[in-house]
Amino acid sequence: MNAPDLQIRRAPGADCVPDFPVLTQTVRGQRLAYLDNGATTQKPESVIEAEQWFYRRSNANIHRGVHWLSQHATDLYEAGREHVRVFLNAARPEEIVFTRGATEAINLVAQSWGRAQLKPGDEIIVSGLEHHSNIVPWQLIGQQTGAVLKVIPINDRGELLMDDYRALLNARTRLVAVAHVSNALGTINPVAEITRLAHAAGARVLVDGAQAVAHQAVDVQALDCDFYAFSGHKLYGPTGIGALYARYEILDAMPPWQGGGDMIRTVSFEKTTYAGVPQRFEAGTPNIAGVVGLSAAIDYVSALGLDAIAQYEHELLVHATKAVAAIPGLRVVGTAAQKAAILSFVVEGIHPHDLGTILDTHGVAIRAGHHCAMPVMTRFGIPGTARASLALYNTERDISALVEALDEAQKLFGTGRRA
Repeated sequence: MNAPDLQIRRAPGADCVPDFPVLTQTVRGQRLAYLDNGATTQKPESVIEAEQWFYRRSNANIHRGVHWLSQHATDLYEAGREHVRVFLNAARPEEIVFTRGATEAINLVAQSWGRAQLKPGDEIIVSGLEHHSNIVPWQLIGQQTGAVLKVIPINDRGELLMDDYRALLNARTRLVAVAHVSNALGTINPVAEITRLAHAAGARVLVDGAQAVAHQAVDVQALDCDFYAFSGHKLYGPTGIGALYARYEILDAMPPWQGGGDMIRTVSFEKTTYAGVPQRFEAGTPNIAGVVGLSAAIDYVSALGLDAIAQYEHELLVHATKAVAAIPGLRVVGTAAQKAAILSFVVEGIHPHDLGTILDTHGVAIRAGHHCAMPVMTRFGIPGTARASLALYNTERDISALVEALDEAQKLFGTGRRA
């Protein structure tokens, strides 16, 4: 009983739409234009089938069973670890820890590495672009250890001020934690350079890759980062599964975060000894079906080619940016020179939440609000933005639907030249 083989002979764009069942339906009587991929991506049939196949043919708990089905489920789970290793170009499978997603991965580093390593007066540097998931865990560990948070400011384009970053680095810097790609603005941060400078100062580096892995090839050895976190559901995979990459020597020295089954070697009432890595950090029954689905998602994007996906999405972003720029009263927020397929904007006279609601009536799904990045919105002096985030299955037709719906919103509110 092997997982179904995946055969893909498609290019990113309209040809991919039939692979995604959700995209073939209508919403409120309109063709669905799904532009909320920064929140979560839709799932191809191959991912859906992989999870169903596991539960129908291979479901058992892993690592502890001596029967064939348990051993087979274990093989699938560990094969998924190898899938992620290859996908990120990690040096060995033991450097991959399965988590519920990027949020849990970052919290794992904070509560294991951070709790053991940080002391009063130590400094953690984050950027002004971060998702709350890469801010709050460091605030919590700071409260526990006495470490303090420092912030790299950003300019009006939404780019990091690298000279300010260099000035922040000092002998007290223990960790630099930055997003690979900003979820709120789409800025692609120079993480390789950030890492080089941090290592020169003696600091470790964690990269939040939640918004990067679906849109570009990631090579953790080339980036030279110490930790890299991502979520499966933003990579066309299931919810509730993700992974943490960590250098083996760092991971091996980290204490457990959660206790329970499968993360131990021996247990007595007097003393417990712990399993090696990565099992030490995977307490309890994991999301085995989620790992199978994540493997299928990695197969899907790998078959299309991450470089081809990145090129297609860049061209679509250029088209979308030009299209919305022609709309009176609309201002794009986040205009970095290096930018992923995220288009955040505000429209004069219309609150982002109202805009999102109106667009939904036209079958256009966007995100509206602060996008779990309230410091970014504070920096730009706005309560939030409307965000259209693109994916490999979006097309110029989706952008046309967005522009037409924005036109109707302005007519409804009596704003813009078109009113």
